[in-house]
Amino acid sequence: MSETITIKVGPKSFILDKAKAEEAFNNKRVINGRESMFFNILPLKYQWAYDLYKTMKNNHWEPEDIPMGKDCEQWRDSTGAITEIDRWIVKMAIGYFSAAEGIVGDNVIHVVREVVTAPELKLVLGRHAHEENIHADSLVYMISSLGINPHECEAMFEDIPTIAKKAAFVVNNSRALRRKLDLTKLEDKQALAHNIFLFGQCMEGTQFYGLFGMVLSLARQNKFPGIGQMFRYTLRDESNHISLFQQLLLELVKENPDVWTEAFREELRQLMATAVALEKDFIRDCLPINALGLSSKEFEQYIDYIADRRLRGCGLEPLLKVTPPNPFPWLSEVMDLKKEQNFFEGRVTEYQKSAAMPTVKDEDL
Repeated sequence: MSETITIKVGPKSFILDKAKAEEAFNNKRVINGRESMFFNILPLKYQWAYDLYKTMKNNHWEPEDIPMGKDCEQWRDSTGAITEIDRWIVKMAIGYFSAAEGIVGDNVIHVVREVVTAPELKLVLGRHAHEENIHADSLVYMISSLGINPHECEAMFEDIPTIAKKAAFVVNNSRALRRKLDLTKLEDKQALAHNIFLFGQCMEGTQFYGLFGMVLSLARQNKFPGIGQMFRYTLRDESNHISLFQQLLLELVKENPDVWTEAFREELRQLMATAVALEKDFIRDCLPINALGLSSKEFEQYIDYIADRRLRGCGLEPLLKVTPPNPFPWLSEVMDLKKEQNFFEGRVTEYQKSAAMPTVKDEDL
């Protein structure tokens, strides 16, 4: 017999079926869980997802609150203090990310969020997609501030082969999943896990990091401080996205251990190997000559370092027998927003609540 709870309020009595509520909780799953027309996240089963949502929400920022005056002045510089390679890196960053952020957000909404069943997972995935909108908005702000022709950025995304290949690598997969998935079937469960790993660990977790490093290298030399600040905030957001998709994959595998075959694990490793190869080709286009006091080889080493960290984080074997050291340890310092001291004037810091500003450690890069 079901245990019930009776609540009396004045002349009325309300009988609550405790067993039914517990059954609803126990039937929460990443996929194939309890379906409900009500977006009731309580009681929470995936506490980590709700905690991450709160952190992401409290880290909110707006592009327009970051001044671009110094950036505009430097963009027009004719003294040689700003080089053509400096401008090229900024253009490549805007050209690539102006569409890449939208690709990620679109996949979150139309593939992943569409099929997860626990409301708290839908909640944090909705925030993820919202942050991709903010990132896309920041790129519009950069373009309009600097006076860059937006058609040039669109042309870069479509006409530079290394950018087009990176886009096709993820877009083709996302499009293939715009169908009714039967997540009782192993092949469809693995297809979803493949997508989560591809977007979370390969794209956002690895392929974004070459340009992040280059733009932050410019900012480290006091070049384009406003753009550097927006990329720092974007990178902090991306760290949360990577964590979200990593945890989502691990939960999916925990609840569906049949997914995690030896062949599938190797499939994911090879997926990362392809992502690394594409990113290294792209890096050589971004930095065709040594600049910033850096070389493309250093950034390629950085990608190897990042890729192996992503694989280990998902319980997979690294690509290399010996993972190279991080060639840019200063990136940890640059990303630590707690140490920011009047980097810019504006209201952005008001959005950062101290409890939601954990220090980004080197192992999170």
